[in-house]
Amino acid sequence: MVEFPDVATDERSTLEQFLDFHRRCVLDTLDGLTRDDAAATLLPATELTIGGIVKHLARVEDLWFQEKLLGNPMPEPWASAPLDVDPDWDFHSAGEDSPADLAALYTAACRRSRRAAATCANLSDRAAKPSFGGGPVSLRWIFVHMIEETAQHRGHLDLLRDALTRRVDPPVAAPTRSGRGPAR
Repeated sequence: MVEFPDVATDERSTLEQFLDFHRRCVLDTLDGLTRDDAAATLLPATELTIGGIVKHLARVEDLWFQEKLLGNPMPEPWASAPLDVDPDWDFHSAGEDSPADLAALYTAACRRSRRAAATCANLSDRAAKPSFGGGPVSLRWIFVHMIEETAQHRGHLDLLRDALTRRVDPPVAAPTRSGRGPAR
């Protein structure tokens, strides 16, 4: 079970703990999955997959903490990814990765993000690169954005995991109005 963030701590610790809470929940989504499970398109309205979301979140970690905050070039696999041809390569290529590989990729990106954030003395420190055509955002902004991004996709992961579970274990038929279950 994932431990919930402290209820009374300073601002930076609160932001770090909430982001780490959602990161751990993302990793928990991969537990017990096969490669086919992680690559399955489970909902008719979207092509999102569990693996694609996790790989995307690894890319977003590196984008905001490595490239934007520190001004570093993107690490692999992003540096050599054909993002100019396929901007959603992270989503599309995840079917080639095992859940263990996806977990390792995401864990490594989160570790780099924590190290990058630790280089900032306070939450008001500015990123090395500007964003959205404006000036550089603060570390505080990056934390809030990453909590938003990770939590949003965590919700998608919950829906996909539920759909996967129902595909494997179909739901029991609801009782009829008489309360006796389905007619036989």
